[in-house]
Amino acid sequence: MATRFLQVEELSVQYTTNMKIRRNIVKERLAQGKTVSCFAAWGFSGPDHIERLAPLKPHGVFLEGEHGNVDPPNISNFTRACDIIGATPIVRINQNDQGVIYRTLDLGALGIVVPHVNNKEEAENVVEGGKFYPLGKRGSFTSRQGIGIENYHDLANDQTMLIVLLEDIVAVENLDSILDVDYIDVFMVPSGDLAQSMGLPGQANHPDVQKVVDETMRRITKRGKITGAIANKDNVKNLYDNGARFFLCDPRPYMSEGFATYQDFAKRNLK
Repeated sequence: MATRFLQVEELSVQYTTNMKIRRNIVKERLAQGKTVSCFAAWGFSGPDHIERLAPLKPHGVFLEGEHGNVDPPNISNFTRACDIIGATPIVRINQNDQGVIYRTLDLGALGIVVPHVNNKEEAENVVEGGKFYPLGKRGSFTSRQGIGIENYHDLANDQTMLIVLLEDIVAVENLDSILDVDYIDVFMVPSGDLAQSMGLPGQANHPDVQKVVDETMRRITKRGKITGAIANKDNVKNLYDNGARFFLCDPRPYMSEGFATYQDFAKRNLK
């Protein structure tokens, strides 16, 4: 019996020392100049739903913590489900707070999305909360992703990614100084809140709003930075032409379209 316990202990030590940090597939693809498709898990209530995405093979899964139910008590399980299907877990938080940023990373996120980043100082705050020394001031603690990784603090800065949302017209006005901030991986330009800040609430597709989005994305790309947007089959080509490489795909329109197609078939062919 003592020998058996010793063998188990040796296996445990070997398992721990042989662990490697999980790769950030999204960050790797962007660094290689490739496009990224992230599944927007809006409305997903638990990790079981995430696991069902496995056949789709998304590069990443966007977990909603600003307008949804992703919170510290469930982030670990949500991100663990992403790990299981081989997708990078990316969490949108609800405030630009350093403690919220690094706590979310500690719980297993490999990417952080920060809303309403409107100036250089706010962009710098994201980096300070999301990166360990010497790049930032992230709290010196491991992550669920760092369990068993001896040199996690040395590797984490390379494998975690930071995404900021430029979703107010004031951010567009301050764009040049925001883009001066290093170590931000993606600068997104969402049109919904942008429209509201332009006095056009609920009119994300208004021509004036779309003009600002397109011009801002081109400016980001011209500076050698990566931009992204919410994409669908109708706008993805235009977004790509304007420089987008990070695409957030909302499944809800396709679900609605599929069910509408079924309903139409049923009305015509079923009693």
